[in-house]
Amino acid sequence: MLNRIARILVIAAGIVALLPALAIAQTDDAPQSGYVDVNDLHMYYEIHGEATDAPPLVMLHGAYMNIDFMGEILPSLAETRQVIAVELQGHGRTNDIDRPITYEDMADDVFALIQELGLESVDVVGYSMGGDTALQIAIRHPEVVNKLIVISASYQLDGLYPDLIDSISMMMPEVFAGSPIETEYQRLSPNPEAFATLVEKLVALDGTDFDWSADVAAIEVPTLIIMGDNDAVTLQHMIDMYGLLGGGVMGDLHGLPDSQLAIIPGATHTAILLRVNLLTPIITDFLDGITYSLF
Repeated sequence: MLNRIARILVIAAGIVALLPALAIAQTDDAPQSGYVDVNDLHMYYEIHGEATDAPPLVMLHGAYMNIDFMGEILPSLAETRQVIAVELQGHGRTNDIDRPITYEDMADDVFALIQELGLESVDVVGYSMGGDTALQIAIRHPEVVNKLIVISASYQLDGLYPDLIDSISMMMPEVFAGSPIETEYQRLSPNPEAFATLVEKLVALDGTDFDWSADVAAIEVPTLIIMGDNDAVTLQHMIDMYGLLGGGVMGDLHGLPDSQLAIIPGATHTAILLRVNLLTPIITDFLDGITYSLF
């Protein structure tokens, strides 16, 4: 079992490692970058694209990732709006601190960064772990969220496929040995020797039961849910999330809800970010308020 998981993770990491080169190829200008000190973190961020009349888009990566691993979707979205990409606790250039990694704490960290940057309102997009963090920002700090985009994330632990949940406890630092994930961590981290600690904290995070059903149902900002048709999250779970957000009605009779659901064909959890040709127009239309209805 461990060897099978190791092969899957290393292959996935190899795919993800291709993404930084693709992102760099899309822009000739280096992004503005910096740090803010929030909640004992020295948190790294980058600003891509020019400011527009639209709110900035805060982008949150997944577990074991950094900003570069978001790939082409970052410069693609930055063509039409300003994107603020953030590296979360213990990831990329942001230091780790003596506390567990939790979605609630990461949400509070991003909220503090938004305040430090002097922003009154932002759109938020998060992938996987970043998607759950984005949900918690909307739950805990709804006053700063204009629109929310959740990619490949769940609002309950059992929204994930059972075989994935069963394998979480088997994730060990040795699984990542020599992979691009470990290499990137050691290259960028302020504490390159602490990779094992990051893995331990993320295993604990991924193995902690949670149920945010009532909180998600109370979210009032327009929300776009995106998943792959063969994602880590079950299709039924994403449909249920859409229902909690007011989706699943006969639109021609009752009008379109504020929230939307997009299922990307031929996409897995680790590779969904490669489908930029589909993701960018779906996200851009949602942020711009473009819908398709005869009424």
